[in-house]
Amino acid sequence: MTTSSSAQSRLVPLKDFFRNPAKTDLQLSPDGRYLSWLAPWESRLNVWVEELSTHEVKRVTAATKRDVHNYFWTSPTRLAYLQDEGGDENYQLFGVDATGGNPQALTAFEHTQTKVLDELEDQDDEILVELNRRDPQVFDVHLLDTVTGELTLVVENPGNVTRWLADRTGVVRIAVASEGLDTVLMHRRDETESFRSVLTVDLHDKVVPLFFTFDNRELYAASNRGRDKQAIVRLNLETGEEEEVLFEHPEVDSFGLLASRRRRIVTGVVYQRERLEYFFIDEEEEQARMFAELSERLPNYSLSITSMTRDEQTVLVGVTGDKLRGTYYLFDVGTRELRKVAELAPWLRESEMADQAPIAFVARDGLPLTGYLTRPCGAEGRKLPVVVHPHGGPWARDYWGFDPEVQFLANRGYAVLQINYRGSTGLGRKFWEAGFKQWGRAMQDDLTDGVRWLIEQGIADPDRVGIYGASYGGYATLAGLAFTPELYAAGVDYVGPSNLFTLLETLPAYWGPFKQLMYEQVGDPVADETLLRAASPLFSADKIKAPLLVIQGGNDPRVKKAEADQIVAALKKRGLDVPYIVKDNEGHGFTNEENRIEVYTAIEAFLAQHLGGRHREV
Repeated sequence: MTTSSSAQSRLVPLKDFFRNPAKTDLQLSPDGRYLSWLAPWESRLNVWVEELSTHEVKRVTAATKRDVHNYFWTSPTRLAYLQDEGGDENYQLFGVDATGGNPQALTAFEHTQTKVLDELEDQDDEILVELNRRDPQVFDVHLLDTVTGELTLVVENPGNVTRWLADRTGVVRIAVASEGLDTVLMHRRDETESFRSVLTVDLHDKVVPLFFTFDNRELYAASNRGRDKQAIVRLNLETGEEEEVLFEHPEVDSFGLLASRRRRIVTGVVYQRERLEYFFIDEEEEQARMFAELSERLPNYSLSITSMTRDEQTVLVGVTGDKLRGTYYLFDVGTRELRKVAELAPWLRESEMADQAPIAFVARDGLPLTGYLTRPCGAEGRKLPVVVHPHGGPWARDYWGFDPEVQFLANRGYAVLQINYRGSTGLGRKFWEAGFKQWGRAMQDDLTDGVRWLIEQGIADPDRVGIYGASYGGYATLAGLAFTPELYAAGVDYVGPSNLFTLLETLPAYWGPFKQLMYEQVGDPVADETLLRAASPLFSADKIKAPLLVIQGGNDPRVKKAEADQIVAALKKRGLDVPYIVKDNEGHGFTNEENRIEVYTAIEAFLAQHLGGRHREV
């Protein structure tokens, strides 16, 4: 039984879901004089700056080929921003004054990726960056003057360091090295010393450095050593032992810390169940009271502090929800004034968006699974067309919050199923380990079991189930169509790998230190040849019968274009029509607004044709 469109909400224009935000990534300058953000100009996201006392607004960048990827303040009067070329992810860093003056290319090196290691908040204009200029496989640390462009080597990578961390004075004192399947945490007391090993863990244990204690003697880290759920701990850097467990949640991993630089204390821990949550540990309860007040004034949303001044008296609050793309407020700690300063998508009405409801069911082997189900507004809850939307990664997870793809699909009449299949992160060690070497196997079974659960509940129309995902989600789409061809009526593969052998052969050079870990989690091309062949949709392409739409960035450094070419060629060889969209100026996902609009217009028509959802005629 279908639902008449008159019972559902208005058909929201496709562009409203996927156009560039009106404003996004708002930040305060360190002294609070300026407010900055990304906003469109010439269809590309550029940096804009407002002087708050005069309300004078100025655009300070002029990107026309590619969005500014991200940006940050390097002093009260200067900013830096990152851009790549056509999605190649070789980000270069640029600097510009808050007035738009003194623009400068800071790391304009070919075939080199720039990563910002530390913004050095207490050192104006200087930052620490990582570059793989010397060796494409590893990153060396440099001190960069964002005014003069002077670049000074701080520490050279010996060949196996995958992460660096500086202390609160800007001295690089932590190195995380990869040695096969082991990870070594190394430390030095100052720049004159060599790094020495503090602790070694195997691939099943994680010790993730967060930041130094305020006296620079010990280290805060997220750790699952000796436990299933990752906890926030304080480590002794001489012995590697845990001096204190700040917080451990019994259900999910804890992953972040809140702190007050002004008061030199840690104030809270961040974790995520169905929604983002905080556990406050500040005895003075300053941040706890602030969050409680903000939660009362802005109920039923997820709140986060996205930026604050150095004196911590002016705070920028980010607000999101399952039906709200995002709003920013300025909060004056002294006066308690709360003022809205921006909406990401003011053209989207919350009343027309759909509820994202948490779900839980049990997989065929008894493993409890969780996820989210979003049903169309106004639709009856039975016999709905469904789009299974597996997340990418796969070492990531779905969470409660606004997703333009999910809301778009729900507005077009589809129920959207998001499952945190085994192997997803944030749900504990055992759940993550359950996904080892299970691509196309138990991980895929979890998606299949979710569909069957929806059918048993009477929610899904078994004849109108589709699957759509990006990256690993694209792989899961191909696997679903190849390994359970009776289950799906259509699929959309967006930058998904089709052949696990060629995927592993063509990983970016700087993923080299993680290759053994990939072999352990996905499969070794030699030792696990049979497993990888069985799990590669390309080698079961003869079983695919449902219509497939393939989308690929020609410049994708992670999942090369050959992954899409192979599956399209195999299906066309069988005489199947496979619509195939390639953009040579895009990488691992489409960034340029016009390309996004084109892709989702194609997805809308494709799913309407094969699943019977609503479709706006062009």
